[in-house]
Amino acid sequence: MALVVTPAQAQRQGLPWPVLLQRGLEILHWSHLSDRQEVQWGRQMHQYLLAREFLVHNDPELQRYVTEIGQRLVAVSERPHLPYEFTVIRSPQVNAFATMGGFVYVTTGLLKSVEHEAQLAGVLGHEIGHIAHRHLVRQLQQLAIAQGIGTLVGTDSNHLYAVVMELVLRRPRSREQELEADRSSLKYLIAAGYDPRGLVEFLAKLQTQGSLPAFLSTHPAPQTRIMALQAAMPTHPSGGGTDPQAYRQQVLSRLP
Repeated sequence: MALVVTPAQAQRQGLPWPVLLQRGLEILHWSHLSDRQEVQWGRQMHQYLLAREFLVHNDPELQRYVTEIGQRLVAVSERPHLPYEFTVIRSPQVNAFATMGGFVYVTTGLLKSVEHEAQLAGVLGHEIGHIAHRHLVRQLQQLAIAQGIGTLVGTDSNHLYAVVMELVLRRPRSREQELEADRSSLKYLIAAGYDPRGLVEFLAKLQTQGSLPAFLSTHPAPQTRIMALQAAMPTHPSGGGTDPQAYRQQVLSRLP
C-alpha cells in the first residue's frame, strides 16, 4: 500500500500533516506485518491475557489432549509453520477465541458442552481459520484506516491490548470472516480425518439452548452459518472422533 497525501490535501481534510503521516505509517505497518512480527505480538498478548484476564486450567493431560487435536488441524491448515499454542482457560462461559500468531484459547465451559472430539475439533478449526487468514491483523489494519490509532505502533502496549481485547472478545467479526473461518474448519476436519459434521452439530446444539455464548453472538446468525456449512458438506460425510464415551473419559472426567 502507498499513501500519497500533499500538505494541501491534509489541510482540506482538517488534519495536521504529521497526523496523516502517522496514520499512513500505521496502515503500512499492519499491512506488511511479517509472520515473525505477528507471532511476537501474539505472544505479548498471550502474556498479557494470562497475567490480567484469564486463569489457566492447570491440568497437563487435558492441555496435552487439546493441543494434540489442535496440532492435528494445524498440520493441514494454510499456515502450519506458525508456533501454535492452545490454552485451556478456567471459566464457566462457553467460549473459544484466537488472537494472532497462533494463539488459541478454549474455556472449560466449552469443553463441558462438547459431546465428542469431532465437535471440539470443529471449534478449534474455526479459531485456527481466523489465524490462518490473519483476520485480527486485517481488523487492526481496517481500524487504522478508519480512525488511526497512534499507539498501535507506539509504546503504549496496554492501549493496544485493550483494543485487541475489544476486537477479540466483545466486537463481532464480520460475516465474511466468520464464514471463511467456518469453511476452513470444515476443510481441516476432512483433511485431518474427523467427521466434518462436528462443527455443525455443536452450533446446532448451542442454538437450541436459548442464550448464545459470546463466540456465537455474532453476525451472521448461527442458523446462517449452519446452512452454509451444510451446503458445503460432502455428499457422504465420514470420519472419526465421534465417540462420546471416549471424550468423557479423556476430558469430562478431568473437569471440576
